[in-house]
Amino acid sequence: MSDETSAETGGGTGEGASGGRVPVQGAVRVLPAREVPLGGPRAMTVRRTLPQRERTLIGAWCFVDHYGPDDVSTTGGMDVAPHPHTGLQTASWLFSGEIEHRDSLGSHTMVRPGELNLMTAGHGISHTEVSTEGTTVLHGVQLWIALPERHRHTDRDFRHHVPEPVTLAGGEARVFLGTLAGTSSPVPTYSPLLGAELRLAPHATVTFDVDVAFEHGVLVDQGTVRLQGTAVPWSELGYLAPGAASLTLTNSADAPARLLLLGGTPFGEEIVMWWNLIGRSHEEIVAAREEWQRGSDRFGVVSGYPGARLPAPELPHSTLKPRGNRARP
Repeated sequence: MSDETSAETGGGTGEGASGGRVPVQGAVRVLPAREVPLGGPRAMTVRRTLPQRERTLIGAWCFVDHYGPDDVSTTGGMDVAPHPHTGLQTASWLFSGEIEHRDSLGSHTMVRPGELNLMTAGHGISHTEVSTEGTTVLHGVQLWIALPERHRHTDRDFRHHVPEPVTLAGGEARVFLGTLAGTSSPVPTYSPLLGAELRLAPHATVTFDVDVAFEHGVLVDQGTVRLQGTAVPWSELGYLAPGAASLTLTNSADAPARLLLLGGTPFGEEIVMWWNLIGRSHEEIVAAREEWQRGSDRFGVVSGYPGARLPAPELPHSTLKPRGNRARP
């Protein structure tokens, strides 16, 4: 998915520009969502919880967009023309609907509910995303993963994985990256990560053993959910700092709940994220933008899309600043 709306230039270090502090160990911080329109006069609205001023990353997860349920007969659905990425991976996860993915690696696949599509941009890739004609309701999340310094110029790659559901006492899990509840995804990652869809029965409580080195985020898609006893509203992101050996989720409603659990070791590197590009300096982003604008081979060509590619927006007049989560001394 293309982030067509803004340049993220604010700080995200320990104490955000808004004055909020990174939570102490054991405390859950609720990160609010903001609505962002994605492209065109019939723009699809998404709810974005990462990045924001208070927090840039959770592990290497650096971008979380939650969208739908969206009746595509009235909104037009998703139609994102060829656009570039650098220095990241995109993870697409649907709850309903279907999206056609094409990229400059030559991948052509359908994104369907419960199936992971993980695209590695590395030094550079371009792709398209279009909801299919048979889709009536589009509903899902788009996630980005920052690549660490030693891997951020790696070759393009694409992986498709369908995780088997794991039955829990009070729910179900689909682990698409990392390890949880005794099951592991076979999809390799460039830093320690966790990604899973969880479904909780009405009034169910589920406790997982987790890696104490991980920080975690819980995005609520349906229901009334509590993380370590703290309520996390719909479409917002509950954040838990490293240090917890277990994680407890409770559905306090009479209806089933559904959520995404994301985690990883703190990234430990600052990044510059603008539009669809991740680098380490303002100059890197400027260079990548110029290469996209002049049609450099760096990003390849997407075949099969019936329209023009997206032009890059204008850069801000200010210098793009590195962002991270490192606490102030």
